[in-house]
Amino acid sequence: MKFVQLAKTLKEEGVAPIYLIEGEEAYFRDHAVRAIREACALMQPSLNDVRYEGEAVKGEKLSALTAELYTMPFFDAKRIVRIYEFYPTEREWEQHLKGYASSPCETTVLLIVNAGGGKRGVDLKRKSGIVYVDCSKEEPEMLERWLYGVAKRAQVTIDGDAASIMVQYCNLDAARMSLEVKKLAGMLGEGGRITRAVVEEYVAKDVDCKLYELTDAVARGNRSAFSEILHDLMEKGYDENAALAALTSHFRVLSEIAGMRGTDGEIASALGMKPYPVKKNREALARLGAGRAKTLYLELYSLSAGMRSGVYSKSGALSGAVAKIFFG
Repeated sequence: MKFVQLAKTLKEEGVAPIYLIEGEEAYFRDHAVRAIREACALMQPSLNDVRYEGEAVKGEKLSALTAELYTMPFFDAKRIVRIYEFYPTEREWEQHLKGYASSPCETTVLLIVNAGGGKRGVDLKRKSGIVYVDCSKEEPEMLERWLYGVAKRAQVTIDGDAASIMVQYCNLDAARMSLEVKKLAGMLGEGGRITRAVVEEYVAKDVDCKLYELTDAVARGNRSAFSEILHDLMEKGYDENAALAALTSHFRVLSEIAGMRGTDGEIASALGMKPYPVKKNREALARLGAGRAKTLYLELYSLSAGMRSGVYSKSGALSGAVAKIFFG
């Protein structure tokens, strides 16, 4: 299940014996653990909430851990055992964990909390007896719906277009979005309404969001917007080298996408991206043209190489790139 479904599942079905909480979004992992702990309603957390690091319970130590999972809680109905960054091998699963997963202790809640990333150990998501909570980064549409719940808990409301641009400004960072909602709720007061105008005035744009706007201005041929955004980036500490690198990378990705066929999801998987950026890049390609994107990539790459070798100064290389983009 997705992280956003966990609260509803806990309320309707109660707490399961074993969870795998995995994904690169640390905010979702932490809040999944918190939601399960709250559902267990521990009165004695110092006695009934135990934490281990995965490397500390590998190999034969798993035998001792499995035995400990049958320990009864003290003065509570449940006992929580958390293991962080735990990637058992197939052999370790078969010898020490498979039996427990098939017949877990009714009063123990085992939480395996992993960032994941790369194939390490057995695929716990596919093992029987384990409830998988997906804490990977969400698509913008899901985050927008999630923001309504965050706002409601903060006793304010958020408009649809306000949620949409907050997701963009925060670059899909759930932790930052939650903090921004709390900040705005404190400013607006109970019952307040977060509108697009409020977000635009009080939520700072993430640098990645600024970079997207910069490249979007290129695709639209809007030199005025490009200059304004570039100036803002420079004021925030970006230099000419970083700006040129971002533009070169943008046209490289456009060139790669231009030569690919398939759905947004299929292309995203091949390039190691999310479907949403692929969708936006395809929209940029439709305006710019595949041939123009490839030409600009080669020209900007040449300018970058010249800058690194000392043929061009940083400001000269960036000025050359702007000339190629808008006047080439």
